[in-house]
Amino acid sequence: MGGRVIVVGSVNVDLVVAVNRLPGPGETVIGGTFARHHGGKGGNQAVAAARLGASVVFIGAVGDDAFGAEARHALEVEGIDTTELLTVPDAATGVALILVDAAGENSIAVAGGANGEVSVKAVGSALERLALTGSDVVLVGHEIPTATAHQALARARIRGATTILNPAPADGLTAATLALADILTPNDGELAALPADRPARGTVLVSLGAAGARLDRDGSSLAIAARPVTAVDTVGAGDTLNGALAAALASGRSLEEAARRAIVAASLAVTRAGAREGMPTSAELEGALRAD
Repeated sequence: MGGRVIVVGSVNVDLVVAVNRLPGPGETVIGGTFARHHGGKGGNQAVAAARLGASVVFIGAVGDDAFGAEARHALEVEGIDTTELLTVPDAATGVALILVDAAGENSIAVAGGANGEVSVKAVGSALERLALTGSDVVLVGHEIPTATAHQALARARIRGATTILNPAPADGLTAATLALADILTPNDGELAALPADRPARGTVLVSLGAAGARLDRDGSSLAIAARPVTAVDTVGAGDTLNGALAAALASGRSLEEAARRAIVAASLAVTRAGAREGMPTSAELEGALRAD
């Protein structure tokens, strides 16, 4: 039997406007269309893993508001265990304002709200209740307080679980926190922003957009090509990669195979609009892998 994927991270509601081109500073672009989606990197990563058949538990927080109730329900309908998703009184659920242009590129501003209330104590207690084992994968995001992300990685390490840190955003992370991650999953911009004194050895899966990814492991590098697709919306591609990577590792696949599956899943995700709407199912991913 495979292990679980435990996601520790953010959950938001995404308010999205699709426009022909992204506005410059001080510029207004009209003629867009509006849609509302469920998001947050942590929530998205949990959905990506669940769609691919993983048993997923989500640890995070929402506000005591209508958005929070909707966000919880959206995770539950994907089969995700939300027992450890806190509702914080007097806090607003996180909201992301997203602009997407005709080429699928995006610009995002986030009001974190209840995500900032995910405490060290709450996460530590949640992980203790979950009784982690060496078969589990703990995927930690950084849209929650840095100290909380550090605690999640440290507790998971003690229990022998595989730890993945998605350093997005990269600001505020220290070498000590990075050293607790068995696998780092930055994009190329985030990689450049990580502390210069981060551990020189270890495993880093660098996402490179349409160019695929690079797997750096103990001094060696492996290029992983993306599938050639027409991008409709790149929002959520990185989250799909992270969730798919965690799901594959929890099922017992090798790192190299898990990374390949993650890149193919991310390639599929950009072909449909919406961070979660584009995330592939197990059947879709297996079909794409066979086609390759």
